[in-house]
Amino acid sequence: MKKILNNKWCQPAASAKRDYSRQIAFLNRYSILFHALLACVLVFIIEACSRRSVIDACVFLGSHAFAFFFNALIIFFTLSVVYLFRRRMLMRIIISCIWLLLGIINGCVLSQRVTPFGYTDLKCISDLLTMTNTQYFTKTQEICVVILLSILVLFLFILALKGPKFQGHPHKVRAACFCVLMGIVMSGATTLAQNSEQMASYFSNIAQGYSDYGFVYGFSSSVMDRGMSRPDDYSESTIRQIRQSVSQAKEEAGSYTVAESGQIVSDSAKKQQPNVICVLLESFMDPTEINFLKMSKDPIPNFRELSDNFTSGYLTVPVVGAGTANSEFEVLTGMNLRFFGTGEYPYKTILKETDCESIASDMSAIGYGTHVVHNNGGNFYSRANAFSQFGFDTFTSKELMNIQEYTPLGSWPTDDILIRETEKALDSTPDQSDFVYTITVQGHGSYPEEKIIENPEITVSGAETEEKNNQWEYYVNQIHEVDKFIKNLTDMLAERDEPTMLVLFGDHLPTMGLTDEDVKSGDIFKTQYATWNNFGLEQKDADLTAYQLLAYTTEQAGLHQGTIFTYHQAGEYDTEQPQYQNQLENLQYDILYGERYCYDGEDLYPASDLQMGVDQTHISRYHKNADGSLSIYGDHFTNWSRIYVNDEKMSTMFVSDEHVMLPSEYAADLENGDILKVCQVGSSNTIFRTTENSVTFFDASQKEAE
Repeated sequence: MKKILNNKWCQPAASAKRDYSRQIAFLNRYSILFHALLACVLVFIIEACSRRSVIDACVFLGSHAFAFFFNALIIFFTLSVVYLFRRRMLMRIIISCIWLLLGIINGCVLSQRVTPFGYTDLKCISDLLTMTNTQYFTKTQEICVVILLSILVLFLFILALKGPKFQGHPHKVRAACFCVLMGIVMSGATTLAQNSEQMASYFSNIAQGYSDYGFVYGFSSSVMDRGMSRPDDYSESTIRQIRQSVSQAKEEAGSYTVAESGQIVSDSAKKQQPNVICVLLESFMDPTEINFLKMSKDPIPNFRELSDNFTSGYLTVPVVGAGTANSEFEVLTGMNLRFFGTGEYPYKTILKETDCESIASDMSAIGYGTHVVHNNGGNFYSRANAFSQFGFDTFTSKELMNIQEYTPLGSWPTDDILIRETEKALDSTPDQSDFVYTITVQGHGSYPEEKIIENPEITVSGAETEEKNNQWEYYVNQIHEVDKFIKNLTDMLAERDEPTMLVLFGDHLPTMGLTDEDVKSGDIFKTQYATWNNFGLEQKDADLTAYQLLAYTTEQAGLHQGTIFTYHQAGEYDTEQPQYQNQLENLQYDILYGERYCYDGEDLYPASDLQMGVDQTHISRYHKNADGSLSIYGDHFTNWSRIYVNDEKMSTMFVSDEHVMLPSEYAADLENGDILKVCQVGSSNTIFRTTENSVTFFDASQKEAE
C-alpha cells in the first residue's frame, strides 16, 4: 500500500521534472534563435524606456529598421558570452538586466536633461549622489534606487545558488571561438554600416544621434570611442608648420614677438593688463528667444543692455540641457569637444591624469593671478582636480563660502554671494592683474511643474500646459534674479579703479524639451554671450563657438598668448574651413595625447598647487559651555566647517562665520591634550582647507578631578 502511495505522489513530480528538462533542452538546442529574439525584445523595451513611449519605440522600429536591428546585433553579441558558463540562464538574466537598467537610466536622465546617458556619466555617479535632497535628485529617489538594486542583487544571488545549470558538455573551446567570431562579425558590420552611412561614426548632436540610431548603439559608441584618435597627418613637422604660420600671422599684425624659446610673448605684457572676469551663467538664455513664450516684462534688461552696447552674439556650445563641464572645458582651453569620444567629459577622463594648457596657465605666464569662484561643490565634475590641471592659483567653492540664501525650492544657492567672492579674489592679489572665472548656479534645473512663487515678479504664459507654464515661470524668474546679479557685478567692477573686461556666457539652454523650431536662432545648441569693459573697447559683435570665446574677447583687450588661443586669433575664427579644424585637432592631440611637439617635448604648463579659497582661517579661542558643548571661535567658518579632534572628524554645529560648536555628547569625550582644528570639508570627506593654527584642549575641571 505504501509503495502504491509513493508511486502516486512521485509520478506527477517526475513528470514535471521531465517537462522542465525538455524545455531546457529545447532552449539550449535553439538558443541562438532565442538570443536573437531576446535581443530584439530588449531593444524595443529599452527604446520605450529611453523615449518614455511605446508608440515612439514603434515609430523607431518602423522608420529606423536598420538601426533597430543593428542595436539588436550588439545585444546579441553580448549574449554570446553565456556559452562560456554553465549557469547560462543566470548570465542571460544578468546581461539582459544590465541593458534594461541602462535603458531605464537613460529614460530617467532624459526626463531631467536633453543629453542622453553615456559611458562617462558613470564616472559622475559620485557627483549625482552629492546632489541628494535637491529637485534634481532627491533623497527619496536615492533610497528607492538602493532598495530596487538590492532586490535585484538578492534575486540574482538566489538564482546563482538554486538556478539551473547547463547539463551537456560545455565545449569551452567552441564557445570561445564563437565569441571571437561574433566579435569579428560585430567589428566588420560596424565598419560597413558606418562606411555606408547607415550608422553614424560621430554624433554632432548627441541627443539626435541617440534618437536616430538607438540607445544601445549610442551608449556602445560612448564606451568604445573615448579620448582623441591620432590624426592621420600628426607629426612633429605638422605641429611646427602650424606654430610657424601662427607666429607669422601674429607678427605681421604686430601683436607679439616670439621669444628665443619659441614661445609666444605678448608685447603688451610689459605694461599693466586689464582684469578679465569670465562668468558662466548656468542654463542662461534670453527667454524672449523662445517663440511660444509670453512674459509680462523683459526678464533680462541688464544683459540686453550689455548686448546692445558691447561686443556680444550667439555662442555655439557642445551640450543642451546639461553638461556644463563640457562647455566650460571648451571655453577655458579653446579646444573643440567634437574631436573627443561620444558624450565624453574630459574632466572625468584625460584630465584625471594629464595637465592641460588653458587660459589660466596662459594668463599666469604673463603675470596674472588666476582664480575660480563657484557656489557649488568643489568636487562636482572633479573640478578641484581639473582646475589644478589647468593651472589656476585658487578655487573658492561653496565649502569656502558662508552661503545663507537659496532659491525658492531650496535646491541651489542664489548667485548674489558671488559678487563678494569675486571681489575678494581680485583683492587677494593687489599687485597683479587677475583672471577670475566665476560659475553661477541659480538658474540650474530642474524646474517644478507646480506653482512655487506665489507673487512672481514676471508672469509667463504660452506653453502647452499649465505645468509647463509653471516650469517656465519659475525658470524665467530665476533668470531675472541672475540678471540682477549681472547688474550688481558690473556696478562692483565699475567702482574699482582698475581696467576690467567682463565676459558673460550661457553654458547651455535649460532642460525644457526645446527643439530647433522653438527658438529664434533655429539651433538649441546656441546660447548668448555678452561683454562689458571700462576702458573703451570698440564693439565688435560676432557669433562664436564656445572654444573661440576667450580667444576673441582677449584679443580685443590686447592679450595674445597661449598655443590654442593664438591659433584661433590667427585663423580668423572660420570654423567652416577644413584646414582650421584639422590644425586645431592636431594641436589638441599634441597637447593632451601626443608628444607635445609644440612645447619641444617639455611640460611647460604643469598642474598647479591649487589653493582652496582666498581667506586665511584660524581659531582664536574655545569655550566649554554650561550644557557640556564646546564652542570654537575664529573666522571664515561656513556650513561645511567641521571640527577635527586628533585628526578625526566630529559632528559639528555651524552657528556663524565666527562660531562653530561640538555637541555635548562628543565634547564629553574630550581629554586634556587633544588637538583641535577646523577644516572645510567637501564631498567624499575631502579636506579643502584647514585653519592655520590648531589648539590644544585643556579643561581645568578635569585637572581638578584628577
